[in-house]
Amino acid sequence: MEDELPRRREKFPFGLAHLGLDEVEREIPADEPPPLAPNAELTQIGKDIRRWDARNKVTGAALYTVDVHLPGMLHAAVLRSPLPHARIRSLDLSPAAALPGVHAVLTVVEPPADGASMVLRYVGQPVAALAADTPALAEAALRLIRVEYEPLPFVVDLDGARRADAPIVYPDSEWQKSPSAGLPAAASDLPITGNIRGPESKGSRGDIGAGFAAAEIVVDGTYDTQVQTHCCLEPHAIVAAWHEDGLDVWMSTQFTAGVRAQLARHFQLPLSRVRVRAEAVGGGFGSKSQIGVYGRTAVALSRLAKAPVRLVHRRDEEQMDSGNRSSSEQHLRIGARRDGTLTAISLHSYGSAGIAFGAGVGNMVTALYRCPHVESRQYDVFTHAGPACAMRGPGNTQGAFALEQGIDELAEKLAMDPLALRDVIDPSPVRREERRMGAESIGWTRCQPPGADQGPVKRGMGMAQSLWSANVQTNAACELRLWRDGRVEVLSSVQDIGTGVGTVLAQVVAEELGLQPEDIQVRIGDTEFPSGPPSYGSRTTASITPPARTAAWQIKEALFRSVASAWQVDPQRLTVQDGWIHLRDAPQQRISWQEATATLRTDRISAVAGRSDDYAGFRSRSGDAAMALNDLGGVQFAEVAVDTETGVIRVERVVAVQDCGRPINPLQIESQVQGGVLMGVSYALLEERILDIHTGWMLNPNLVDYKLTGAWDTPQIEVILLENYQGFSATDAYGIAEPANIATAAAIANAVYNAIGVRMRSLPMTPAKVLHALGAVSGGPH
Repeated sequence: MEDELPRRREKFPFGLAHLGLDEVEREIPADEPPPLAPNAELTQIGKDIRRWDARNKVTGAALYTVDVHLPGMLHAAVLRSPLPHARIRSLDLSPAAALPGVHAVLTVVEPPADGASMVLRYVGQPVAALAADTPALAEAALRLIRVEYEPLPFVVDLDGARRADAPIVYPDSEWQKSPSAGLPAAASDLPITGNIRGPESKGSRGDIGAGFAAAEIVVDGTYDTQVQTHCCLEPHAIVAAWHEDGLDVWMSTQFTAGVRAQLARHFQLPLSRVRVRAEAVGGGFGSKSQIGVYGRTAVALSRLAKAPVRLVHRRDEEQMDSGNRSSSEQHLRIGARRDGTLTAISLHSYGSAGIAFGAGVGNMVTALYRCPHVESRQYDVFTHAGPACAMRGPGNTQGAFALEQGIDELAEKLAMDPLALRDVIDPSPVRREERRMGAESIGWTRCQPPGADQGPVKRGMGMAQSLWSANVQTNAACELRLWRDGRVEVLSSVQDIGTGVGTVLAQVVAEELGLQPEDIQVRIGDTEFPSGPPSYGSRTTASITPPARTAAWQIKEALFRSVASAWQVDPQRLTVQDGWIHLRDAPQQRISWQEATATLRTDRISAVAGRSDDYAGFRSRSGDAAMALNDLGGVQFAEVAVDTETGVIRVERVVAVQDCGRPINPLQIESQVQGGVLMGVSYALLEERILDIHTGWMLNPNLVDYKLTGAWDTPQIEVILLENYQGFSATDAYGIAEPANIATAAAIANAVYNAIGVRMRSLPMTPAKVLHALGAVSGGPH
């Protein structure tokens, strides 16, 4: 057990670097390195280092899953349901199987255990799949499959699904087979009535009635957020090769080790016989976290055909059936005393993850602000639509849109500045400093009363806050290999989905070994290497950089022993810097890195290190997942211009003040924050899955009709990073992807209110909604 290993006490830097650092003492495992100095004293960590895979990506040399071509490889195609709800009366695969060049055909939809007819529950649900010599032949063969559907009543909208006479998505207990979206409100023991499941009440506390009775000011409102789809540039893709020795898979995935475990379990194979590779991944915001139906289908086809099989989603399949951010309807009520102290928060939310469950709106209302009486009742509503899945800040992104507008509305009623109110109710000293820095940068003192601008184009300013847990994957490891010729390799199955984890691994190892990042060969994205963490939940850097540094430190200590033996000195007298090993007290006595490694007794030495617990312990843990004691926060400010004649909102500037513990590569972190802001702008103003309530079909399943933020919509983005040292791990680094996205839409909504004096409580904030809101306020059409 970890707590039975030898330990020692060390003093770590503690606090916000720009305000001056203190020290904190921690007890750490004896086989882990001493504390790192602050970034200002380091040579590689905390510096803007070029991405390790930049050259391969810009030259086209990077190998994505769609670039994998194996000898004898077949191409898969999937037959999908044209109906949102139907019973399959008959399914004949034989005409397709008889077509020359078709090597495997199978049924994808699972029959009920009682032998009843198979039921389909959304347009695009996989029915059958096949593998053929060419993509064109596979598509032609699909048209030969004969299916008799019995159409059934369906409902695809939230309001309709809650009606007493609504078509039921899951009769009896069949809902228990529904996929979990991996989101809040996904507890397994919630009651279900009709299509409504819940409520999930996690975080509720106190007496809500007493809380509102004590309130002197109350605000309430209803907020709606839409379904946002995953739009990864690289679609979901897999190449599966079943063979006598096991299974090889190349996959665009956010979790190679997790996919390996799921495949081994599903196909009853030992972990050692499943290999998963993801050399380059073209984006993933949560939808590529699991093996999925499409992944299991490709493997099953490969096993049946006895040949490698390639399955790649078309863009319409990607939009309809690769997951999405669930919708929400939030009824929020907040009570406070006149000094700003909160007395009660009540949230009743309804959301749909389609046929999945987990449409909650996170823990913003229960965890962000200090309040003694909190009621959180979050309901899932099943509809005949494709299942949702985790998506960048799942739940909290929707929750922030409502809560942060409600807090601003409360501030207005209290005649308080929104920042001053948050100073009263927000217990986080880090966010307090972030508010101060962001306000200074954006010029918050310029903020005018709502609607004060004259003329048709009105400008406004707003802000909002984010909250996300500092997540850690304890099943995360790195191997460090040092060769006699001086070559250094860092190996882990962790995958780089574009966030730059390979770069930070090279920086951490180079810092410890006194080398340059380009001296480190990064080998990741392959389950032949030690298991790496997933690239989701803002946990990757926090999970993989500590073991990488620990392994590098252990290798360095071994090298020091080898050199010390040759020099006949104490290894503790040695140090390494800029590629030279020398004596601390006699730096003129030195040898180069290559000369030092030549003293090794064997051609290669290696060290494998795993992620230890945070030095101060975890707040909670479940299996391989744990939550650190600190949260990941952030404060964002937005400036907007609203054309009251056209209804067009233009976000002109965003200031994002974020913290993620110790920043390893500030340039990459800024890129992450910019991406989160752009996704938030897109969510706030443009993106929306539109389903035809009469057919269940998605009307915009492409990147022409489904609108995304483009170059014209991109605001000026200023990123301010805090160095927030806590002394929790060997690197003290944590994630930033989710917090960078959570607050953006809420900040924009508050800025729009400041510009026009009208609350926008529904996403996306389209020109039509703006004009409608303005018309409603003025008492007539605008």
